[in-house]
Amino acid sequence: MARKTRKIKDKWKEKKWVSVKAPDSFNNITIGYIPITDDEKAKGRVLEVTLFDILKGDPSQHQYKIYFQITDVKDEKARTVFKRYEYAKEFLRSLIRRGSSKISFIIDAKTKDGSVFRIKVLALTHRQLNTSRKHSLRLIAKEVIEKNVSQMDLDQFVQAACYGKINSDIMGEAKKVIRLRHVGLEKVKLVRTAEEAISLLKTEPPKVT
Repeated sequence: MARKTRKIKDKWKEKKWVSVKAPDSFNNITIGYIPITDDEKAKGRVLEVTLFDILKGDPSQHQYKIYFQITDVKDEKARTVFKRYEYAKEFLRSLIRRGSSKISFIIDAKTKDGSVFRIKVLALTHRQLNTSRKHSLRLIAKEVIEKNVSQMDLDQFVQAACYGKINSDIMGEAKKVIRLRHVGLEKVKLVRTAEEAISLLKTEPPKVT
């Protein structure tokens, strides 16, 4: 009796290629092309690019990574939301030097439209700082971030964080009292969008007083 031959499916033939678009804060530019089998299953996928991939400017922009998450697919185009920005590990290692102080801290900040971001600030000095001056620097950075972010919407904040405006603002205030070698946002993570915050409020049970 002859054996029945099973037809092997070519999974690649079942896939379609879609272009992945950056969000409004990055002018909806195409950041990549990916193969997908189902529009719904593509939701949630995360793409990693560098700032150079977006701006095509200074090669040093390769040292900043940006992550986007697909929210929906339509007409062979995948829309995304900003999820995270961070220094490349190699760049971070290159910044550390002996004889200088490293000051870092994490702060949550809310934009004027209700989006919440977790920000890790990194500052490096030319010389060692005592505890008091480190504390002063943290307070300066905290004040700059809270004041500026509260006046921005989500897209404005993402641009300011990824393009270095917030770094410049912190440096401008800090240099009045402390000489810094580097200051920047080592990591920025979207914790909650305004829409998610509203949805959370609707599903939370009323508080008993």
